[in-house]
Amino acid sequence: MLQLTSPAFQAGGNIPARFTCQGSDISPALAWQDAPSGTKTFALVVHDPDAPRAGGFTHWVVYNIPATANQIAENAPKKLELPGGGTQGLNDSGKIGYAGPCPPSGIHRYFFRLYALDAELKIDSGATQEALEKAIQGHILAQAEIMGKYKKSSERAA
Repeated sequence: MLQLTSPAFQAGGNIPARFTCQGSDISPALAWQDAPSGTKTFALVVHDPDAPRAGGFTHWVVYNIPATANQIAENAPKKLELPGGGTQGLNDSGKIGYAGPCPPSGIHRYFFRLYALDAELKIDSGATQEALEKAIQGHILAQAEIMGKYKKSSERAA
């Protein structure tokens, strides 16, 4: 069974501030194991369903990660191509790469979803989550997720 983990936070735990808009806004390291046989590529989506907009907010889209990969290193460059393979799409800020949690209020949940796919996707560079979801239909062999939470800290002077 496909498993997704991060050394940066525990499943259901808090995402450290350095991976958010209040820190360095860098992507956390992710690792996976036990991909099913027949996996040709992986795709990753990071989504906040608690964002105050219809459909939530997508923070990261990555696809065509090679089947030989089993991780994405911390602080992935915000460029179309990832080192070691994979193409980054547009987040809901309209930018390539990872956009860290930055909830306007309250605690939000951030779902990191990894898909093992039986195909290399034929979609344009810089694809959105919507384009990715259409492209992976009928190609998902397995799915894994890890969820982290984040709430902005108040920075009021005492």
